[in-house]
Formats: sequence, structure tokens, C-alpha cells
Amino acid sequence: MSARRDLDRSSAKPGASRGAFSDVVRAVCGGYLRLGGWKLQGDWPGLDKAVLLAAPHTSNWDGINMLATAGAYRIKLRWMGKKSLVAGPFGGIVRWLGCVPIDRSAAHDVVAQMKRAFANEDRLVLAIPPEGSRSRVTEWKRGYYHIAHGAGVPIVLAVLDYGARTVTLSGVLETSGDYDADFAWIRAHYEGARAKFPERFAIG
Repeated sequence: MSARRDLDRSSAKPGASRGAFSDVVRAVCGGYLRLGGWKLQGDWPGLDKAVLLAAPHTSNWDGINMLATAGAYRIKLRWMGKKSLVAGPFGGIVRWLGCVPIDRSAAHDVVAQMKRAFANEDRLVLAIPPEGSRSRVTEWKRGYYHIAHGAGVPIVLAVLDYGARTVTLSGVLETSGDYDADFAWIRAHYEGARAKFPERFAIG
């Protein structure tokens, strides 16, 4: 059985301070969001490890706004990238910015790689846009679900709504393994959200 929890949207309490730098980042990111007219809803659920489901994703601005949201919540947000990104002289900087390197070749299972990454980290909040592309898709990719289920970590639902100008942490799901049953609950959280480019956004 899965455990599903809707988050209270009446406040937007951040995670605990991780030192002076995280507080500076929170202030800068909060200022950026306020200047853009954005409002945060939902308290950070106090998780050290999670998959953050970030949707809608139809523009590069979505990633920028989600990173700013994470900073405002004092969360170090991580993302998957090709392992070639962390090679060379700037590889350390790319890792510091949050890249979790993966090998996308056919011989390597991304889910297994991320399962190991979660096992090896004390804290890991991994952002995944379920569409897998900024172009319109008719069906969400299921990798986010299989990664969370395989690693035994919850999924935090983050809803980026350009209509209401809100970023909402709306729910937490501990997966059951029954994708269809869990997805029906996930889907309800994203229905009605307006994307940067609405014609590109579909939930499926």
C-alpha cells in the first residue's frame, strides 16, 4: 500500500538552515521569486531524500524557477546529467551545481544507477520533470516513479502554475508499486495547472 499525504498550502515553511550560505541563498532566491510575482505554497516536508516531481515543464524558465524555489526552501536540488558533463576542468563546478552523473548507454540501467546514488548519499533531493522534454508529450515518462520506488524514497509533488503564479509543494507519495493507482492521485494534483506554454502541457 502507498502512503499519500496532501500538504498544507496555507504556509511555506522552509527546511532547516544549513549554515549562513543557505540563508543567503534563501534570501536571494526569495527576492527573485517575489520580483517575478511568484508565491510559494506548502511546507517542505522535512525529507533528506526524495524525488521531486517538477511539472509542468515546457520552458527553460521552469528549471530556473524551480531552482529558485529550492533555494528559497533551503533545499539543495540535484538533477541528472550525462556523465560527460562532470568530466574536464569544470566537472567539479557542474557537480557542485547539482548534477548527478549518469551513463545513458544501453548497457547501463538509469534506475539502478540512481538507486545506488540514493544509497550512497546522506541527503539527495532529485528533481525530475516527468515529461522528459519541453515539447508536448501525450504520456509522462515513468522513470521518476521507478527511481523513487527502487530507491525506497518518497515523491514530493511540486506544481509550477503560471496562471496563479504559484509554486506549490502539494503532496508526498510513498509508492506502492502499482503505478496506475498511484498516478491517479498524482494526476489530480497537476490538473488545472497552467504551463508557461499551455499548448505543450498534457498529463498522461
